[in-house]
Parts: sequence; C-alpha cells; structure tokens
Amino acid sequence: MAKIIVDPVTRIEGHLKLEVEVENNVVVDAWTGGTLWRGFELILQGRDARDAQQLVQRICGVCPVSHATAGAMALDDAMGIEPPPNGRIIRNLILGSNYMHSHILHFFHLAALDYVKGPDIAPFKPRYEADYRLPADINAQAVDIYLEALTIRRKAHEMGAIWGGRLPHVQSIVPGGVSEVPDTSKIYKFLNYLEEIQAFIDNKYIPLVKTVAEYYSDWFSIGTGCQNFLCYGSFPLEEGRDHVKKKKFWDSGIYLRGQYRELDPAVITEEVTYSWYEDDTDGNTPDVAVVTPNAKKKGAYSWLKSPRYNGEAMEVGPLARQWVNKNPDVLALGDKAFSVMGRHFARAVEASQLAKAMKEWVLQLEPGQPVCTPHELPKKEVVGVGLCEGSRGALGHWHRISADGRTKVYNAVVPTTWNSGPRTGSGAATVRGPMEQAIIGTRVADPANPVELVRIVRSFDPCYGCAIHVMTPNGKTLSQFVVS
Repeated sequence: MAKIIVDPVTRIEGHLKLEVEVENNVVVDAWTGGTLWRGFELILQGRDARDAQQLVQRICGVCPVSHATAGAMALDDAMGIEPPPNGRIIRNLILGSNYMHSHILHFFHLAALDYVKGPDIAPFKPRYEADYRLPADINAQAVDIYLEALTIRRKAHEMGAIWGGRLPHVQSIVPGGVSEVPDTSKIYKFLNYLEEIQAFIDNKYIPLVKTVAEYYSDWFSIGTGCQNFLCYGSFPLEEGRDHVKKKKFWDSGIYLRGQYRELDPAVITEEVTYSWYEDDTDGNTPDVAVVTPNAKKKGAYSWLKSPRYNGEAMEVGPLARQWVNKNPDVLALGDKAFSVMGRHFARAVEASQLAKAMKEWVLQLEPGQPVCTPHELPKKEVVGVGLCEGSRGALGHWHRISADGRTKVYNAVVPTTWNSGPRTGSGAATVRGPMEQAIIGTRVADPANPVELVRIVRSFDPCYGCAIHVMTPNGKTLSQFVVS
C-alpha cells in the first residue's frame, strides 16, 4: 500500500495534516491530525470567571461569536440567570450575522475553488488542478460572484457590529444578556443590511451551489461519513433554564444509527487514545477534563481530542442540524445528503432559512425594555454549561468556577473536534472520527494531485484553531522548527 500525505491542507481554518493509505488508488485508511498547539483553556484558569465570554472569542477569528455565546450561556447557567427577551434576541442577531459571514466565506473563499477555475493569479493560484467541469460562461459568472462575496462578507460583519459593537470579536455579549440597547434606527439599519445579504444568498449563493451540484453530481455519493448526527440546538425562541428542551430555531437532538432521539448531554465524553495527551482525560465528562500534554506519546497523531456520544462518533454542522431538524429540502436528498455535495447544499439552504428568521426577530425588539439580567457569582463552587450551535456545528463550553469567583476548569468542546478528532479504541473496537470515515473508500485518480481528499475535508468546514487550544502553563517551548 502507498501513502499520501497532505500537510498542511490549505483553504481551511488552522493546521491539518492528512495522511491516507491507498490500495489500487482507493483510500483504505485515513488519519486527520491537528498539528498546531495553542492556548486558551489554561489561560483562563485563575481569572475572574466573568471574563470568559470575552477571552474565549480569541480562540477563533472566524467564529468568535459562537464562543462568546457559549461562554456567556455557561456563565448564565452557573449563576442561574436567563437574558430578558431583548437580550436573547440581540444575542441571536449577532450570532446569526456571524453565520451569514461564515457560510459565505466557507463556500466561496475556501471550498468553491475546488469546482470553479479562477484565473492563473493569486488568490486562485496555487491550487490542485481539479477536474473543472463548469462551462466557461458559468465559470466566469462564478468568479464574479466569488469577488462579490468579499463585499457581502464585509457587510455581514458590519451588520453584526450594529449589536456587537464590533466584529469579529464582539464586546456586547455579557453574562445575563447584552450591553447593547436597541432603538429604531439600529433596527432599520440592520434590516437594510439583511435584505441585501439575503438577496445575495437566495439569488447567487444557492443557485451557484445547485449549479455546482448539477455538474458534480457524483459528489453526492462521495464523503459519506458516519451518518450519525448531533445538534445541540441554537437561537432560543423563548426564555427558560433548560437549554436542551426549550424551544429554539434549531432544536436539540441526535440521529443515531438511523433513529431520531433526544439529546442527552450527560453521555458526552472526551477521549485521547490517539491524542498527544496523557490518558487522564479518557472517558471524562467535559466539566472535569484534565489536560496533560505528552508530545511524545506513542501512537498519537493529533492535538485534537475525540468527543464521543455514548461511545459513538457523531458528525456535527449544517448537515447535522438540518437532518436532525428534518429540513424537507435536505431530507428529499435521501442518502445523497450524506456526502460532500450534501454538506454544501445544507449549508446554503440554512443560510437562507436563518436570514428569513432574523427579519422576524429584529422586529420583535422592544426599545426601552431591559437587555440584561442583574447577576452576581455564587459564593460556592459551581459548574455552568453553555450549549449552542456554531456555524460549523455543536459547540459546548463547560465552566467550573471556584467559590472565590475564579475559573477553575474551562473546557471548550468544539465542532471540529467532533468531526476531525482522531480515532478511539483499538482493533475491532476502533471508532474513527467522522472525517476519517468520510475519506475511507474514496478513489484518488492521481495520488500526486489528490484533490478528492481536500474536497472531502473542506465540505466539513473544519477549524483547527478552535479545535486545538491548550498550552504549557509556563509558556515553555517544546519544539521549534524552521519550515522552508
């Protein structure tokens, strides 16, 4: 058997080393390894717990609002509070704006160049020479839309900044709600941005995805994955302390081994069988996870940990959300939804779905009404959990706070650890992560030009900056390299 190594995979967030074994040009095994080692969870230890929703945004510059939301929800949970309606809605509008930005960014500026041939200049080169199939006139239109999407992304940031103060890292999401007060001028300005962005999604983004799907229809049968889906739910539509069961725009749930079931966060664990950590985290629930790095651990190949749901690998993201919530357009694809092109389609239709909902939400704001619930930290050790949906999938923050109001344990279990974490178990009991499973069985036409592999990876929209966020407490340099 021969090996193909792509290191790093480009046009994703962060650093991924992809290694596969091929036999007769078919992938028979795969390893997805996160190679960048960063620091946030240990940075938080000992700090005032109320700083968390600001600090965790720095985990990622593409999806910081998701981390701000999960971090604030964990603090709400720890303090036993809930935002008032205005606070809930404004949080939803900021997060929704970030979704618009992230989904447009992903398709056009990360994934589209696998299917759309740009001119032989940067940023369209260098690239793998894919089997470009779009007719010349359609391809030229797609390049124009690619360039237009840069402006639309900027406007999505500006739209979110109306309520967030700024983007990518927002200032107004705080424990108990937000610090931004609505008025009619902000509502009107937000609607103007939203109408333009929705028009782009409905008239250009979705039609182009459908056109790509038509010319690359075989990609509805490539990149299947585990076919287990998990959704924490997101965008709450009512007040209530039970973040799993209360009504949300996308409700919580799972799809496991062909059956729809209720979500039970108590069975979520993290494992490190093939991760560069000591085994003191294996089988732990996220609120007690301990991170002891071991860069020389035998058999390990990733800095990502491996979340499991009652031992099962679960795919998260737009496809998981839409499948769990039974979106009719996605369900109509049947088994073809479990694919590279199915993931792209689900992401596009949910962008439109969310834009329509945001028009309704912003008109529900009541100027002059409260935006934040007064609060204070308990005088005892508590644990808060914040579960939401980032643009890339299920995001959970577990925050253990000591009696003096300081962060004792912080753990962010992010979408890319669910999708791209390494395998667990061994022998017949080995459970590969969803991305590894999606890659196995793929035919690679030219091992020297493995575009098929990166197409599968990019369909998940991975973010390794989010997924790898630990460091040595004393800042010690473990290894240093010069890469030419």
